[in-house]
Amino acid sequence: MPTQPTGETPPLDGSLPASAGTGADARGLSLYVHVPYCRVRCGYCDFNTYTAEDLGPGASRDDYRSNLARELDLSTHVLAEAGAGDREVTTVFFGGGTPTMLAAEVLAGVMDDIRDRYRLAPDVEVTTEANPDTLDPAYIATLAAAGFTRISLGMQSAVPHVLATLDRTHDPEKIPDVAKWIKEAGLELSLDLIYGTPGESIDDWRRSLDVALINDVDHISAYSLIIEPGTKMGAMVRRGELPMPDEDDLADKYEIADSAMTAAGLHWYEVSNWSTSAETRCDHNMAYWRNADWWGFGPGAHSHIGGVRFWNAKHPRAWSDRLLAGDSPAIGREVLGESTQEIERIMLAARIDSELRLDSLGQGSDRAIRGFVKQGLLDAAAVDEGRFEPTLQGRLMADYMVRILTDYVD
Repeated sequence: MPTQPTGETPPLDGSLPASAGTGADARGLSLYVHVPYCRVRCGYCDFNTYTAEDLGPGASRDDYRSNLARELDLSTHVLAEAGAGDREVTTVFFGGGTPTMLAAEVLAGVMDDIRDRYRLAPDVEVTTEANPDTLDPAYIATLAAAGFTRISLGMQSAVPHVLATLDRTHDPEKIPDVAKWIKEAGLELSLDLIYGTPGESIDDWRRSLDVALINDVDHISAYSLIIEPGTKMGAMVRRGELPMPDEDDLADKYEIADSAMTAAGLHWYEVSNWSTSAETRCDHNMAYWRNADWWGFGPGAHSHIGGVRFWNAKHPRAWSDRLLAGDSPAIGREVLGESTQEIERIMLAARIDSELRLDSLGQGSDRAIRGFVKQGLLDAAAVDEGRFEPTLQGRLMADYMVRILTDYVD
């Protein structure tokens, strides 16, 4: 698992500096709920997850809702004291781990607990990630009745040997059935894919895209595999048992994905995300990319309120013990300076189609922009209109452009 960032120690009561409330009314508020439980721990995953056997009483699935309710109570108090409360919540996202390792009634109950404490927007987007093997029509119907609006299905691949390398346990043959159940319940369907797994051929990747696109999908996220050093897969690569993903192969697969999705009526709006329309984009992720305010609940969850970033104790036992003692579960925080916030704004906005306004960049950046156009990385017509619109090649080179543009931040 990744180590927590370093930062200052926050107050035990979780209180925020006065600056966190400045301008809060003009910023959106989103909630993230981290559910750390998984059936098995996938070899590539470095998220904060645990199997049921890892955890005892007090930190188990049976204790999760009551522990979370304590953090919900704390959050509303902290936000009110900072002058950042009393705002509509526009998105709620359950991530993990595998949130659907909890009973559907528990997830529905957590949504009840959130409604008891927060004012939700009439069109609030409520998403949960899910493993295909944890869902059936009754489970999905319970979520729909509880106000969930999207399910983000961890498909990853349609090819058995690729799933085996990733340690994914679900049956790929079940994907069309689960997709059908989700749409029949009136929920939006998002599929998550991973490309670049060792041993995955171009034909394997095309097969996964074909299976994803024959379903009535609203949204697809496609991420290249990243080998994290602290994972089982990272150790296998280090020992020479698996090869590192090849950069040229990853670029080829990205281009294949973009072509296939465009042909199927999905259009990119962020470097790794495609949707059928602006209405089916993931608004929760857009809140992250726009540096809006969000509170992250659960073990290891991160939050960002008014330029203050803070994070919870990682282990479910440490998280629950702090809450049971009446303390905040936050163990570290960072108050971001103006230049850091500006660098992050550029880093995030540059990945989104036409999100970054050229007139918002530092003095002298126009020369770099002209260079990007000459290199074929930015759309020339969009630049004439003051918009930063990466071409297909530009999306592959987004990090390169960001490194240059952030040099102009004072």
